Amino acid sequence: MLEGIPLVGLPLLSLSASARMLKRTLDLVDATLGLVLLVQLFLAVAVTIKVDSRGPIFFRQNRRGEYGKTFDIYKFRTMYLGAEDRRADVAHPNMHEDGDPRMFKIPSDPRITRVGAFLRRTAIDELPQLINVLHGEMSLVGLRPLILEEDMYVDSWARKRLELKPGITGLWQVLGGSDIPFEDMTKLDYLYVTSWSLKEDVRLILLTLPSLLRARRAY
Repeated sequence: MLEGIPLVGLPLLSLSASARMLKRTLDLVDATLGLVLLVQLFLAVAVTIKVDSRGPIFFRQNRRGEYGKTFDIYKFRTMYLGAEDRRADVAHPNMHEDGDPRMFKIPSDPRITRVGAFLRRTAIDELPQLINVLHGEMSLVGLRPLILEEDMYVDSWARKRLELKPGITGLWQVLGGSDIPFEDMTKLDYLYVTSWSLKEDVRLILLTLPSLLRARRAY
């Protein structure tokens, strides 16, 4: 309040060097521990993917990262070989077509394998992103890593989201994921960037596990 007038202040869109170092340390420790503990699960998933359908174990896709740099995100492959070439053929059922065409999601996508549907429903397909965390391209907690076609729709103040690394989990993932419209997603990212704290990162990590127990559609 200033002489009876309510004012709103926005914090600076930047983390201090010490805060970035603290966040990076948390990422390195947890990602390393996670990969060590999950090595047997990784092997089991790899075998199952190879038996279920022809193609590589991992899927890589170009995403927009910190400060606008691009990187290849790692996931377990959940679609049949050549699925990207069939994208135009299945684009018409896009769940956001009527409300928000900026997010490409298809309910009951015919390109998804049987094993892939399970991996997406349980979010196991996301676990290889721990490799991206070790490489320094992602963080355990952060912004939704956008594909380049989605990033084209982010402009003005919303591009400040690129001040931090994308995350495996974050506000968007915990609060609803693909059910959240694109515009609201960018607002959540902006809120995360402008109010970052280690306590909030820990809270979002703890909230991620319960959020995975909710029904998750295999897009």
